[in-house]
Formats: sequence, C-alpha cells, structure tokens
Amino acid sequence: MSESRTPSTARVVVGVSGSPGSLTALVRAADEARSRGAELWPVLTWQAPEGDLAARRFPASVSMVPEWERLARDRLLGALRDVFGGTGAWPAGRALVVRGAPGPALVRTADREDDLLLVGAGGRGRLRRALWPSVSRYCLAHAGCPVLAVPPSPLQATLATVHRRNALRLRLDTGHLERESATMPPEA
Repeated sequence: MSESRTPSTARVVVGVSGSPGSLTALVRAADEARSRGAELWPVLTWQAPEGDLAARRFPASVSMVPEWERLARDRLLGALRDVFGGTGAWPAGRALVVRGAPGPALVRTADREDDLLLVGAGGRGRLRRALWPSVSRYCLAHAGCPVLAVPPSPLQATLATVHRRNALRLRLDTGHLERESATMPPEA
C-alpha cells in the first residue's frame, strides 16, 4: 500500500541582512512568491560578535545570547517594515532568525527541492571578494534547490560612489544630472 503524502507548500527563501542589496533581494523574493503562489520565508542569520568559538571560550558572553537574538529579530522586522511598510502586507510565510554563518544557514533552511533561494549578489570588487566570503557563491555551490542571485540596485552603486567622494571630501560631478534633467520632458 502506498503512503499518501501531503504536498508541501512551495517556499521562496530569501537572505535578509538589512543592507540595501538584501532589501532589493527581498522585494524580488516577494514578487517571486506572489507569482508562484509560494510562501515567503525571509531569513536573517546572526553569529556572536567574535564568532561561536570565542563565545564558547568566554562563558560570560552566553548571557548576551538572548540580547543578540532580540537585536537580530529587530533588524529583520525593520527590513520587513522598510520593504512592506507597517501594514504587514507581505505574502504568507514565515520570518526566521537563525544562528549561524549566513551561507550554511540559508542552505539548511532552503532544504526542499521545490524551494527557491534568493540571495543578494553583493559587492563585486576584488578586495571585497578577498576579505569576505561570498554568501551567494556558497549558496550557489551547496544548495539543493534553485538559487537566484539578485544583483544590487543601480542606485546602490551611485550612492556608494557619492558616499566615497564625500568621505574623501572630493567634489561631486553633478554635470550628468543637469544633462539628464534637460532631456526629461516637463511634468504636467
């Protein structure tokens, strides 16, 4: 006799950190969840500030775990509010706060073949790749479900350039803004 199995609901799992790139991925994940009739599972991962090994070596830090979890939960709720507003109008699903390194935690969460895992593609510079491991690369290499790496918003690159120029106290080139405004049709 064959065993009857309840079909699982399709899920769209998305890594959220609160960064502009992760907010872009969250918006895309919500669109994917709606179009597929799937649940949206935003996931924020966290680790002890000096890593789990340091937390185990210093027992006093164990008392901070509930506070770190609360801060992670607050960051996730803040990201959800930033994207969906205070109305709670996001697709059905479940928001999770998971302790662990981002890549492995996301892969463990998106553990079904019919899941879709979305991650922000993040920075592409050589220095960034050398210093920080890529969550999107880890997920692409290890996930058992399809993975969609969402590129950063073009606005994010422009804002980073402006921030860098401001930090170095360099003059901003606004000439291209004047040229673009001159070619735009007047508002009615």
